[in-house]
Amino acid sequence: MGRAFQNRKESMAKTADAKTKVYSKYGREIYVVAKQGGTDPAGNLSLRGLIERAKKDQVPSHVIDKALDKASGVGGEDFSAARYEGFGPGNAMVIVDCLTDNPNRTFGDVRGCFTKTKSKIGTPGSVSHMFDHCAILALHGDDEEAVLEALMEADVDVTDIENEEGLITVFAPHTEYAKAKQALIDAFGELDFEIDEIQFVPQTTAPIEGDDVAMFEKFIDMLNELDDVQNIFHNAELPR
Repeated sequence: MGRAFQNRKESMAKTADAKTKVYSKYGREIYVVAKQGGTDPAGNLSLRGLIERAKKDQVPSHVIDKALDKASGVGGEDFSAARYEGFGPGNAMVIVDCLTDNPNRTFGDVRGCFTKTKSKIGTPGSVSHMFDHCAILALHGDDEEAVLEALMEADVDVTDIENEEGLITVFAPHTEYAKAKQALIDAFGELDFEIDEIQFVPQTTAPIEGDDVAMFEKFIDMLNELDDVQNIFHNAELPR
């Protein structure tokens, strides 16, 4: 599982620079997570992890604070989650997660990215069954057994655990995210997680070659330019 996840991370790195609206994307996600689970990161582990990730991505504090202030008020925007699936250039499987205040607009925008790059948007579930919906937590250390023991004692359903070059990576079902993170914090104190995310990890990868490489990168760039798109997951393996 780890290699598939790493391949996706490496291929996404080539298009990460196109995400010019990263501040607004984080701001929107922080607002929604805080609205749903409370604005106190100590009592909302999802929010805490999200803020930590935003800081690592150099999102300014005022952007984070503004989103929290909006979430603590009455009313505000009414965003809902939307997920679209399909096949991109090279027949790569793609999942697009969005937060939107206008589902019809968002669907039209996302569908346009598919059709303009000769790709095919599918029905819900058409490709997600080929991904594992995982909570992924990575921390520096070398005692894999101690990490696994802490998780088992907390009755966390661990899917996989890896230890590569001093980085221990834990994979668990996405529903176990809060329990797994709290178990690690309880066992080892405050941790600086290298990875603290919920991801769709592909079960297999699809090598992208020839003309499909440029088309796939264009496809990802177009999606990243949409305000409503929060995350893109795929199984494409792009040439290095």
